[in-house]
Amino acid sequence: MSQYKSLRQFLTLTLSLLAAILTTSIMSAAATPAANLSTKSEQTKPLSQQPELQIVQAQLPPLPMWIYPLGGVVLILFFLPKVGWVAGLIVIEEREVGIITKKFSAKNLPEGQQIALNGESGLQADTLSPGWHFGYFPWQYNVRKEPVVMIPQDEIGLIIANDGAAIPSNRILGKVVESDNFQNARQFLTKGGEKGRQLAVMTTGTYRINTALFTVITSGNATAYGIAAARLKVYALQSDRVGIITALDGMPIDEGEIAGPIVAGHDNFQSAQTFMNRGGRRGLQEQVMLSGSWNLNPWFVQVEQVPMTEVPIGYVGVVISYVGQAHEDISGEAFTHGNLVSRGDKGVWIESLHTGKHPLNTKIMKVELVPTTNIVINFTQRFKGEHGYDSSLSALKLLSFDGFSFDLEVFQVIHVGSMDAPKVISRLGSMQNLVDQVLRPIVGNYFRNSAQEYTILDFLTARSERQSEAAEYIRQALRAYDVQAVDTLIGLISPPPELMQTLTDRKLAEEQEKTYMTQRAAQTQRQELVRETALADIQQQIVTAEQGVHIAELQATAKVNEANGEAESIRVTGQAQADTYQAGVSAVGAQFYTAMQLMQVIGDRNVRIIPDIVVGGNQSNAGALDAMMGILLWNQTQERQTQHHNSQLAAVATPPSDPAKNP
Repeated sequence: MSQYKSLRQFLTLTLSLLAAILTTSIMSAAATPAANLSTKSEQTKPLSQQPELQIVQAQLPPLPMWIYPLGGVVLILFFLPKVGWVAGLIVIEEREVGIITKKFSAKNLPEGQQIALNGESGLQADTLSPGWHFGYFPWQYNVRKEPVVMIPQDEIGLIIANDGAAIPSNRILGKVVESDNFQNARQFLTKGGEKGRQLAVMTTGTYRINTALFTVITSGNATAYGIAAARLKVYALQSDRVGIITALDGMPIDEGEIAGPIVAGHDNFQSAQTFMNRGGRRGLQEQVMLSGSWNLNPWFVQVEQVPMTEVPIGYVGVVISYVGQAHEDISGEAFTHGNLVSRGDKGVWIESLHTGKHPLNTKIMKVELVPTTNIVINFTQRFKGEHGYDSSLSALKLLSFDGFSFDLEVFQVIHVGSMDAPKVISRLGSMQNLVDQVLRPIVGNYFRNSAQEYTILDFLTARSERQSEAAEYIRQALRAYDVQAVDTLIGLISPPPELMQTLTDRKLAEEQEKTYMTQRAAQTQRQELVRETALADIQQQIVTAEQGVHIAELQATAKVNEANGEAESIRVTGQAQADTYQAGVSAVGAQFYTAMQLMQVIGDRNVRIIPDIVVGGNQSNAGALDAMMGILLWNQTQERQTQHHNSQLAAVATPPSDPAKNP
């Protein structure tokens, strides 16, 4: 740019000097003949006019020399554009491009061609860049100055080529050729660029475009071409979504397929020509786009954003793919009810998707969610599970052995393992089909058959036995479908109203009987209570009497023991006394010893010599002896009575001793 500016200044100065010299020379040459002509005219004029002419000449003083360069500069400023026009000068500013139209030429454009490549008349392929350009004479050329094309930030530009080769019938967009982003029109045309809408797009930047050949569509003029301005934005894909692609150009999709296969190397459909060169198919694509910003040609691809496929906690996702290679079944010989294929092939994938978000193309794949936790299938209308599989189920209508019709609620708990989920889906297609086509008939038929063998009272009174039998049968039946029957539960049983009234009356009678039995038992208990209360009231007297009997027995025993003791004491004492008497008699004689004893007794007992009773007798010795013996016996009798009376008082006053303490 600095070179152009210096050259422009140099050319301007040079042209100014040349114009000044040329102007001065012309003025000088014009001044001399004018002076001579004026002299001759003056000589030929009548004399009457000469004085007046002299007067006029006298009024015009001679011009100074500096006026001539000044006049030259003024003439240059006035005539220079004309000089550039005569020289064919075209000046292009920095943010402009010159579009050339050749008005006439010895060669004409070939038929069907609009842009001249070899000097033909008409619009030219080459453009004028910023600077001074000579030789574009206005009588032969018309140069139109166009502003440069600007693609704003985060936008793209679409191109329509007004000339070039015809697009083949199997394509709708012009192929990409090397042309410096459409800035080199000659290169575009010579390398086989095609007429019409182009595959390539222009990204953010400033471009010098030959607008005679290319029409550039930006967000500013999009509506004039029937395109929404938003479609010319850089395409932004959100982080939690997947872009499903539909290609609008390419080879037709193979027969029997619903989507084009994955093509590598086209940078997420940004390199459209690579997609085309590698056999990309027109229509729905297997490949998806993930989050990011992409320069996509809206004439080439359409993008639909869909949420990622989410597999919740407690579920696995079984993938059913409608595209891919049809490989052989890998489920094994034991599984003969469906086909399982490897990941990426057409069919039911043997590998399930686990909890998380997965970027799947939901237009060519279906994900069947299979719960791996225990779920309850409710055969009732009173409430339904959150899973919704039992939304159409109701209580079973059964006919009992005794001819009664009744409704029975059943709750079936099932479990599908994560490894068995693909088998279940391959066999049945969905969990809803498992409920509708397997679980409903198995459970319903079992209870209908079972009801024919039992009375309705059997279901009412022995429901636990019926429940256990049903659980075992259903467990065996579902095992063949790779489903685990965890438990079978019987809910509400609704017999006919008349039977319920009979059962209610019977139950009321039974309850009344129980009430009467309870009341009778209560009366019996009340009688026992009264009796026990009376016994409790006289318990003190009974205890007192029992204790009195016991005391009497103890006193009697004490008296017996005392009597025995006294008897023994008397016997021993008598025996001792007898022995003593015998010894004394043997020693001093009977009479003398007797007298000695009597005297001792009299002295010890303070016996009065004169007795209260005088005993008489014929013999003096015998009478005195008898008297003394009588007194002695009377004293001993009084003493024994006194001791016996004292011992009785002591026994009554002293409580009986504890045998444990006094063994």
